[in-house]
Amino acid sequence: MDKTIVFLDDGFLSKLSRHLGRGDYIRFDRIKFSEVISEKERLECKHIFYYNAPPFQSDKPTSEEEKRKKGYDKFISKLIKNNKITIREGRCQRLKIDGKFIYKQKAVDSLAIIDLMNIPLRHKDIKNIIIVSSDSDFVPAIENLKEFGVKTILYTYYEKKRDTNFSRSNELVKSVGKYVLLKKEDFERSKITKYLKEVDKNA
Repeated sequence: MDKTIVFLDDGFLSKLSRHLGRGDYIRFDRIKFSEVISEKERLECKHIFYYNAPPFQSDKPTSEEEKRKKGYDKFISKLIKNNKITIREGRCQRLKIDGKFIYKQKAVDSLAIIDLMNIPLRHKDIKNIIIVSSDSDFVPAIENLKEFGVKTILYTYYEKKRDTNFSRSNELVKSVGKYVLLKKEDFERSKITKYLKEVDKNA
């Protein structure tokens, strides 16, 4: 069985798990999830690159911010014990728009693009990769991989309805060799019983 490397955009995954769970986060094992989707493609998951950002912390963190950070740190400490996964962390930026705070991950995409570009150099045995995301910023890196004979399989999600959080990126879909729409079953096959629910809320 050929091997693959899975790239997980956890901001996207967390948002989708809540959407498919109808407002409740589906608690799932990221490593098992990567293995499940790899098996669907008849590939063996060799390694996982995981992208996230720690929860936002004020100069003087509130008790809620501290709680979220503690939950996140505990989650990451468990993941990092598995040598099958590489953790890449950006930062969380807080913006105030129309009187409301919104939070955005920064630098996460740049880290993923660097890792994608390094595939032909550091993983010459890999000819298929899986990206779990909906971000069109990856398109140039995906196009570059084609020149090295690396095929990209995209696991994503979109809705045809207007005003949705999951609109389709035609540019991203067209750039990959194959795309697959994620389903609730993909998460449920990777469910775990003991999990810090707060972690998903901050992803």
